[in-house]
Amino acid sequence: MWTEKDNALQASFKFKDFTQAFAFMTEVAFAAEKLKHHPDWTNVWNTVSFRLNTHDAGGTVTEKDQELAKAIDAIAERYK
Repeated sequence: MWTEKDNALQASFKFKDFTQAFAFMTEVAFAAEKLKHHPDWTNVWNTVSFRLNTHDAGGTVTEKDQELAKAIDAIAERYK
């Protein structure tokens, strides 16, 4: 579930283990590259957290962030 806070879309996703979290991150990396919009993210063991905003737009949430969040959600669905 994405929330908008501090001029960013934020969400965290939990997986069964580190390997699954890393596989998810790999898929997100390809999607982000395709969209030419890259996330600020962290990974701690089985949890991947995102903070999305558009630096070129003054660090605010734009349509690019919404589109990437949608892509991330679609990838996460495959891991449920």
